[in-house]
Amino acid sequence: MTGILRLTPDDALAMLLEGNQRFVVRTAGHVAGTEVLGSIEFGVSVLGCPLVVVLGHESCGAIAAACAAADGGSTPAGFVRDVVERVMPSVLAARAAGHDQGEQILHEHIRHSAGLLLERSRVLAERVADGRLALVGLSYRLADGSARLVAAHGLSRAAV
Repeated sequence: MTGILRLTPDDALAMLLEGNQRFVVRTAGHVAGTEVLGSIEFGVSVLGCPLVVVLGHESCGAIAAACAAADGGSTPAGFVRDVVERVMPSVLAARAAGHDQGEQILHEHIRHSAGLLLERSRVLAERVADGRLALVGLSYRLADGSARLVAAHGLSRAAV
């Protein structure tokens, strides 16, 4: 299996999951507060979902807003500000590593988000560690429907 798929996001997830069943939690900038973590843990521990996918996409408004704020632009008001503040560490980490292109920042944010899920959720971390769960990060290209694997936890390298 290669690291690239040419499908819609929902088709890709359906293909990856046996029986085409999926439990979807969507957020702007794939930020994960307690309600999102609880929802993901429910899907994994109660419904038995074997795969968690952090799916980022090109032209992400949350990443664009965080980049603009990091460049001295204004930070959005209201709860959108919270989203931007949660994306900001990924933008700063990518730039500190010398990455300033949109795709590079996106990939850093996907890796960071996937890592945070494992750091913050004992349920997810334990299931990944004992082989009952895989957590992957995919970068989805809107233009052509392809998705690139940028993070993988709980998968053998042979499966990637």
